[in-house]
Amino acid sequence: MAVPLYIEARIRADLDELWAATQDPAQHQRWDLRFTHIDYLDADDADRAGGGPQRFTYGVRVLGVMLSGTGVCAGERQRPDGTRTSALRFASPHPLSLLAEGSGYWRYVPTADGIRFLTGYDYRPRWGRLGQIADRFVFRPLIGWATAWSFDRLRLWLERGIPPERSLRRALVDVAVRAAAVAAVLAAAPLTAYAAPFIALVALAALLLPPMPGTPAARRCVRRRPAAATSPALLDRLEPQA
Repeated sequence: MAVPLYIEARIRADLDELWAATQDPAQHQRWDLRFTHIDYLDADDADRAGGGPQRFTYGVRVLGVMLSGTGVCAGERQRPDGTRTSALRFASPHPLSLLAEGSGYWRYVPTADGIRFLTGYDYRPRWGRLGQIADRFVFRPLIGWATAWSFDRLRLWLERGIPPERSLRRALVDVAVRAAAVAAVLAAAPLTAYAAPFIALVALAALLLPPMPGTPAARRCVRRRPAAATSPALLDRLEPQA
């Protein structure tokens, strides 16, 4: 059975700023690697930014193909304990989308050391047994990484003022430098008798060395689901989209 995804980041920012960056579709799609576009269907109510319920469409471009879907979301901006919550249900009818339908939530928990911004979500893959295997070994780890990377990208934006577009450029440069280092060692390998250990050392360094502080990194986020984590009651009030 697939394990639901859980990602948590500690973001030192104003709660209203974080809420706007995550609930306004125009801002959300800037930092979240999982989406190419997000649009509210009820344009007149778009300024509610996380009220509810709010229907939306979304899409992600994969290898030139736009995989689209629809969903409904709602938010609780004022809670007695000072936290905030939003929840959504979504579905994609596109036959090439592995995600058939799913649901998830965001929690905003103010602390003395910033805001615990966390998400929990799960989905049902399509394509039968083949889809379950692809999801377990490839897609679920990949989308979990993409969520964590995006959360750190959001953190850099709100904490350090680094626009998401610049974060992406920095990340691409980081990957290019690591790949170039490994390629250079491979090219020089025939010149030394100790090539194999050296290549392994450089490859390990390229894989494990953390990015610069201003470059997003999924490893900075918590990805282990706490035993006490539960879905908000708000999620139960949203109608399924499948």
